Amino acid sequence: MSFQKAKIILDTDPGGDDSFAFLWLMSLAKQGFAEIVAVTSVDGNVHAQLTFTASAKLLTLGGCGDVEVGRGIIGGSDSDDVEDAGSIHGADGMGNLSHTLPEPTQTYEAARYSDEILIEKLKAAPGEITIVAIAPLTNLAAAEQKSPGVLNLAKEIVIMGGAFEAPGNITPEAEFNIAYDPEAAKLVFDTCNNLILIPLDVTRRLVLTPLMVETIGQAKPDSDIAQFMISLCQFMTGTALAFRETEGESGFLVHDAATLAYLFYPETLGFQRAKVWVETQGEWTRGKTLFDRRNKAKVGANTWVAMEVDRVNLLAVMAEDLKLIL
Repeated sequence: MSFQKAKIILDTDPGGDDSFAFLWLMSLAKQGFAEIVAVTSVDGNVHAQLTFTASAKLLTLGGCGDVEVGRGIIGGSDSDDVEDAGSIHGADGMGNLSHTLPEPTQTYEAARYSDEILIEKLKAAPGEITIVAIAPLTNLAAAEQKSPGVLNLAKEIVIMGGAFEAPGNITPEAEFNIAYDPEAAKLVFDTCNNLILIPLDVTRRLVLTPLMVETIGQAKPDSDIAQFMISLCQFMTGTALAFRETEGESGFLVHDAATLAYLFYPETLGFQRAKVWVETQGEWTRGKTLFDRRNKAKVGANTWVAMEVDRVNLLAVMAEDLKLIL
């Protein structure tokens, strides 16, 4: 049975969980299932310059150093409650391990802006490219503002973000990627009809443990990638426990990896169709995502929202794929 490679632009702000999603995507590309068209870094977990460097280093580490990395648009929330996540992910966004990774040839100063890359790639291949957005939606909103309608040229946009029945992880009601730049998120949800959303409702169940990562590393213990994954997992497990993110389970949440499960292992997720709104005005609810749960006729649905997850199988297929990039 023939198939076409998934053409993917990864919009990211590495991030410990971003890094594991990044490695998983490169493994899938190595296996011939995906083509990484570009990586568009963005201001988020840490400053845009650091997320650019992290993205370029991860690509080099995984043997994909020729993939173009975009320079992130500086965005962010006006709320004093939302800062970057360096306290969770490390000052460099990568568990303070970026100095252990190979130096890339791409530089932040010479890089094109991420919104320019998004516009160029989507217009060159309308209906063919999937955007995997695992960061604040600043780049996507900037592209849409500069070139109205461009985001609907994507085959689909798979977003890690939001919280519905689950509590927030940066404020009581809001998830980080949405709350960091809620105006950008609102613009994307109000504009697009090709959205897939992976919220905290499912990702809070995805705890990757040190034992799982050590088992992955045993496939090739001397690999630089294996050593990086083990060290990053140890760092992220420490901060996850300190911030009480995993209900005491030793491990950390690989939120962003679930976007790839949707694309390549869809049997691990269950979805419902909804019209998603983003709150931008509320004093206590700024950045919250919501949809209408009442039993009444609804129109204008714009998003498939993941609300169920097969945690065991999702983590299992991720682990097996990660062994293949070592």
